[in-house]
Amino acid sequence: MPRIDWVGFDGDDTLWKSEDYYRAAEAAFEQIIGHYIDLGDRRTQQHLLAVERRNLRVFGYGVKGMTLSMIEAAIELTAQRISTQHVQDIIAIGRATLDHPVELIDGIRPAVEAIAARHRIVLITKGDLFHQEAKIVKCGLSDLFHRIEVVSEKDTPTYQRVLDELDVRPERFAMIGNSLRSDIAPVVGLGGWGIHMPYHVTWAHEAEHDLAENTPRLLQVQDARELPGALARIESGLEAP
Repeated sequence: MPRIDWVGFDGDDTLWKSEDYYRAAEAAFEQIIGHYIDLGDRRTQQHLLAVERRNLRVFGYGVKGMTLSMIEAAIELTAQRISTQHVQDIIAIGRATLDHPVELIDGIRPAVEAIAARHRIVLITKGDLFHQEAKIVKCGLSDLFHRIEVVSEKDTPTYQRVLDELDVRPERFAMIGNSLRSDIAPVVGLGGWGIHMPYHVTWAHEAEHDLAENTPRLLQVQDARELPGALARIESGLEAP
């Protein structure tokens, strides 16, 4: 019978709402750029995403990297015509996004409490260290976790390191998250379990993955209240590959 020793939780858009604020920032950015160019061009709409992807290996994930990418994209899109006032406005967008409130996903607190009563749990979240640490404090859930990891990337080597440090075999580990790319695919690839809880909006970069719908050791729930039951199904053996 499968037995899960450790359960991992993603942070952004799994424990608390996040992507909504990034989308609002992108909309404010487009309003600024609209003073200079026609926003109806699809290539224009995709330019910021391309710049963000290009800069990930340098700036990493998070609001600060997004803000720097916005400034770079604005300079490119406007052929260096953007005013210093509008550059300052873009910086203000980034600052406001860093200060956004931390709002928990509906039903997540009782779900985390129920799972923590039966399993050791670890929070694995990626992004800017200062911002992630601030959100962890504000969310009010940190006392429930046995361990907290803020990482620069969620890939196979990162998860392998975390599992090694937790001294847990992959088949005894389950990861809960909204991103198939970052939260689920690397863990399932190592032989662990993934519980996918989609959020209503996902960053395009995170939406790209190669997992099939019938991937073994992958479950999907639509609501945080379903999470304890999903883990129970894994442990009962009903979802064994």
